[in-house]
Amino acid sequence: MLLLALDTATPAVTVALHDGTDVIASSSQVDARRHGELLLPAVDRVLAEAGLKLDAVTGIVVGIGPGPYTGLRVGLMTADTFGLALGVPVYGVCTLDGLAYAADIEKGPFVVATDARRKEVYWATYADSRTRLTGPAVDRPADIAEQVAGLPAVGAGALLYPDTFPSAHEPEHVSAAALARLAAERLAAGEELPAPRPLYLRRPDAQVPKNYKVVTPK
Repeated sequence: MLLLALDTATPAVTVALHDGTDVIASSSQVDARRHGELLLPAVDRVLAEAGLKLDAVTGIVVGIGPGPYTGLRVGLMTADTFGLALGVPVYGVCTLDGLAYAADIEKGPFVVATDARRKEVYWATYADSRTRLTGPAVDRPADIAEQVAGLPAVGAGALLYPDTFPSAHEPEHVSAAALARLAAERLAAGEELPAPRPLYLRRPDAQVPKNYKVVTPK
């Protein structure tokens, strides 16, 4: 097994290689505006670090969000393209699950929250690092304050809103290393992973204007 994992659902552009035993190379850069520019060089860098070529990969793992439309589709389209070109399976993993897996919280419940912009967070609750209880969902922090009161929290969304998440701590962003380890663990247990389809949770910012006028000749 050689899994190539990647995620662009948060400001982090993150890539990792997992050889079936553990992560053998990884790269993470935080830049919310350069997902498309940074992702492929990161893949090249990770492969070079491991001394391997892309055709050695036997499976692709991709974070499916939730996340903003523009960033999320970069990782998903890249994963689909690699899977098609190499003839290997593409596995989806919820980005929040990757954060929960990497969190240093031995016993739940706890909450994971990432920045959804518009003064909202993408969030989910967990019984432990591998078991999601609720979500994912997108809400304003104040609207979920009662639901998450008293719970430890991780993620950039939790760190942004200390009034709602007073016990927030790192990791701030997901790492492909955590996604790869979680996916490898689930695959080894015979679990079926989600399809590599995006969890947007809300409509994209770009909308067709109302009262749109047709200007082409009849």
